[in-house]
Amino acid sequence: MRTIYRSTTEGLQQVTTYESGSWVNIVNPSPQEIEEIVSWFNIPPDFLTDPLDVDERARVEREEGSILIVLRTPHREPAGADIPYTTLPLGIIISRNIIITVCLTEVDLLGEIIAGKVKNFSTGNQNRFILQLFYRNTLLYMRYLRDINRMTTHVERALYRALKNEQLIHLLNLEKSLVFFVTSLRSNALMLEKFHATGCIKMSEDDRDLFEDITIENKQALEMANIYSSILSDMMDAFASVISNNLNVIMKLLTTVTIILMIPTLIASIYGMNVELPFQDTPYAFLFTMVLSFVLSAIGIVIFWRKEFL
Repeated sequence: MRTIYRSTTEGLQQVTTYESGSWVNIVNPSPQEIEEIVSWFNIPPDFLTDPLDVDERARVEREEGSILIVLRTPHREPAGADIPYTTLPLGIIISRNIIITVCLTEVDLLGEIIAGKVKNFSTGNQNRFILQLFYRNTLLYMRYLRDINRMTTHVERALYRALKNEQLIHLLNLEKSLVFFVTSLRSNALMLEKFHATGCIKMSEDDRDLFEDITIENKQALEMANIYSSILSDMMDAFASVISNNLNVIMKLLTTVTIILMIPTLIASIYGMNVELPFQDTPYAFLFTMVLSFVLSAIGIVIFWRKEFL
């Protein structure tokens, strides 16, 4: 799917032609759309096909007068998915005073821009456009990292009473998201270094300040992801022991109850034998048997209580 946008005084609007200063957003393009874009802008086909590979690393490439920037961007999976957050490659192509973005699916980063959540955004200012994409992408990572931290806290509370592995599996899926984030943020950091070293775009003083902020925010997001990943890994080990301990407590309680219930069963079994027994001719034999069972069971309960088995 291909959509063309252009900034106007009324905001971001769709247009139908490849105007100078416009933005072409391509999502999961068909072979015919790829052919059309390649022919119109005279760019290498790899510029459009590489970002469609979910494992494509972040990088900067220049060829035939066009520039390709591959950025790893966070993506929130639909509700009910096993792994709540993943990352996807987003291709940013600069050609003929037009910016082209290409991705396998609709990503949250571009969705915020289209929804008008980015201030001072203009498709006509290519340099600022690209830097704003970098900056919003880093902020998106940090926002999702905070969401993962909140989800971890919620699962942590449930784990104190857990006897099954469901919560541990949930934590494992969150850890997978953090691994995706750490790998992608490192890849983005290398891309930013190359982007700055090669001088892909000419930056003004304000642009350089913004790029510095982007670099700092990316490092901070990487540190946050590493810290959360380390905490989550240690937490999973700790709570695996908690679940095992909870199970041991339940087994100990069930064993104690079984032993206590065996006392009246044993007495009833003895007095049920077809042999001469004490008090068998007494009219109070049944009452004596019941009292003896209760007394011995009570003594067993007291003993186990003192031993903290109950």
